[in-house]
Amino acid sequence: MNNSTCLLPPENGTPDPRIIAQLRETGLFAELEAPDLERLARGVREVEAGRGDILFHKGDPCRGFHLLLAGQVKLAFNSTQGNEKVVELIHPGQTFGEAVMFMEKPYPLFAQALARSRLLHISKLVLFQEMDQDPLLCRKMIGSLSRRLHHRVVDVEAYSLQSGWERIVGFLLRGAEAPEAGSDCPRQAVVRLPSSKGNIASRLNLTQEHFSRILHDLAGRGLVLVDGRTIHIPDVEQLRQASP
Repeated sequence: MNNSTCLLPPENGTPDPRIIAQLRETGLFAELEAPDLERLARGVREVEAGRGDILFHKGDPCRGFHLLLAGQVKLAFNSTQGNEKVVELIHPGQTFGEAVMFMEKPYPLFAQALARSRLLHISKLVLFQEMDQDPLLCRKMIGSLSRRLHHRVVDVEAYSLQSGWERIVGFLLRGAEAPEAGSDCPRQAVVRLPSSKGNIASRLNLTQEHFSRILHDLAGRGLVLVDGRTIHIPDVEQLRQASP
């Protein structure tokens, strides 16, 4: 059941100034003029979702796309065997659903809030009207879709050519944060897992057991220290050069 809550009045109502401000802060719409933002805002809904709420199911019609303001959302589908495959983890500032919107097909997967979340839903009818008048907005939408496609190609390459070890080490290195100023060990780093280990394992096309086994192996070799969702890397270069 979709438990998300729509907070704004119908599209023909007066646009909410908060929505206009939020659109202006989004890279996709930052260069629109004030009248354009006001027209666009009439087709925008602010949505609140609690943890576990479904934003849309596989097969639901797509009437626009979402922009995540706060929280976290996963895009996933279930196999015929009942196993869940996480396709993407959405973080604040990211959008999702654009490709399906342009294809005018139903959603091929479902979206679920992993934490209490706030989102904007942008109506495709209003967006298409703005795109008809603004070539720059069209280019930005194409750029956004192109980046998503590039990420999918990188994913397929990793699944096809990299071992589970390489995928996990690569994930940790990409997420590594620089040490705080004044640290005694400038080669160390910290990774804070953005979601549960099960979701991340699925995102990397691994079982949770395989993910945990490799993480345990890394910890046993002193390459990482695991503290819940916080992963400490004592030496980034040592981890980068390590092999299974």
